[in-house]
Amino acid sequence: MLGLIQDRPLLISSLIEYSGLNHGDVEIVSRTVEGPIHRTNYRNINLRAKKLAQALTKLGAKLGDRIGTVAWNGYRHMEIYFGVSGMGAVCHTINPRLFPEQIAYIVNHAEDKYLFVDLTFVPLLEALQEQFEKVEGIVIMTDEAHMPETTLKNVICYETLVEAEEGDYDWPQFDEMTASSLCYTSGTTGNPKGVLYANRSTVLHSFCVCANDGLGVSSGDSILAVVPMFHANAWGLPYAAAMSGAKMVLPGAAMDGASLYELMEAEKVTLSAGVPTIWMMLLGYVKENKLKFSTMDRTVIGGSAAPRSMIETFINDYGVNVIHAWGMTETSPIGTTGNLLKKHADLPEDEKIDIRIKQGRLVYGVELKITGDNGEELPRDGVAFGDIKVRGPWITKGYFKGEGGEVLDDDGWFTTGDVGTIDPDGYMQITDRSKDVIKSGGEWISSIDVENEALGCPGIVEAAVIAVPHPKWDERPLVIAVKEKGHPVSRDDVIKHLENSLAKWQLPDDVVFVDELPHTATGKLLKTKLRDEFKDYKLPTT
Repeated sequence: MLGLIQDRPLLISSLIEYSGLNHGDVEIVSRTVEGPIHRTNYRNINLRAKKLAQALTKLGAKLGDRIGTVAWNGYRHMEIYFGVSGMGAVCHTINPRLFPEQIAYIVNHAEDKYLFVDLTFVPLLEALQEQFEKVEGIVIMTDEAHMPETTLKNVICYETLVEAEEGDYDWPQFDEMTASSLCYTSGTTGNPKGVLYANRSTVLHSFCVCANDGLGVSSGDSILAVVPMFHANAWGLPYAAAMSGAKMVLPGAAMDGASLYELMEAEKVTLSAGVPTIWMMLLGYVKENKLKFSTMDRTVIGGSAAPRSMIETFINDYGVNVIHAWGMTETSPIGTTGNLLKKHADLPEDEKIDIRIKQGRLVYGVELKITGDNGEELPRDGVAFGDIKVRGPWITKGYFKGEGGEVLDDDGWFTTGDVGTIDPDGYMQITDRSKDVIKSGGEWISSIDVENEALGCPGIVEAAVIAVPHPKWDERPLVIAVKEKGHPVSRDDVIKHLENSLAKWQLPDDVVFVDELPHTATGKLLKTKLRDEFKDYKLPTT
């Protein structure tokens, strides 16, 4: 027997239609590429997204066609999010920080029909356009007054395209499993692989982001989305903001500490989200200028593990709660969030930090387990660690066009490539990527743990830990660190600092200082490059 409930599909268009009707005056504020701060609202975003859908239909775009974007976080990008997915096409967000050959590859692999590009990235596409196989036109995201001289072919001005339409458009209804957006992973080896989200999975994920034990997004929030809209759909924030009617603040290309702080204060930001490298710059600016946050009460840190020192600084020095979160492109991306439980309220602050440095507990909708070498499920005791596997209604079941082959096991679990523990309260802690664990004398050393502790050493602004071959112990840890400018910190200072928190066998055998560390296109440490650069390094202990 089936329930007598209306069968309405979960579509992305319903999110912007809802906010346009019920939160129409709520602002979306953008720092534009052209320069000025731009202000609009959900009513206008909904109308212009409909105009865009009309325009794309006239250009021949249809259900399932891929429409690419190479753009910063801004109101036009938000219109594309809803206009493209709302009409039943697929919004393919392209990371402009990828290598040019990777960008050309994914444009062709996705078979993008049209590309939308911010002014910043016009030269990038000019250099690549001869390699594009299926692109029929390129829309430059500006108005006629700012249209550049360009060698791009079949160029269209965004504002001219949109404003030519009336917006008298009804969002079409279709199967909720219809593909909505496409994000490619930025793997360190091989070609990027596409993760194809559905309307249904995106709407369900938005409920999770809005839940109190998710990110707690509500109509009372002003959200600074620092995480790029080309990184796993900005962690779902544009959709969750529309679902809840939250104000959105979009920083454009200006990601420096001064620009972000200015927006936070001017727009009364309550919630922000980004990767640790961004917050490192912001905290440095705030500290240097002896500033405080007036309204921001919480920030989401993901993408890579947040150092304990960063969490302590946000909470103890500035009164900003940290939600440490974990996920990946393949999980839409939220898998866990680091909110405290009621029973933790009266714990000493140090013990609360012990919990916050973990990647958090499962949100409803995601299942997670850790398994050993033989595939057996390991206990949730906070000690046993193994391969992290997930499944759920917004977890990928395969890559676009079948790249990578079958990615699920017989029971539908996806292996994430992370290694971690789960404690009795359900808090998951990533101890490493499976390829980054240091195997020394039969023991495993977490490179993440050593990195986080090294970042707490005065004078260290960034650190990476890799395994270096050792004739007796197989592998030993090497710290590669960046000093704070002008600070006299030494190798011995770092090791002495680490002796306070690490067992003797976990201590690095050496510390090397460099001017900067390599990063992937998503801001993560590029350890493959470091391993290659230091493959012949001789440790003093050898």
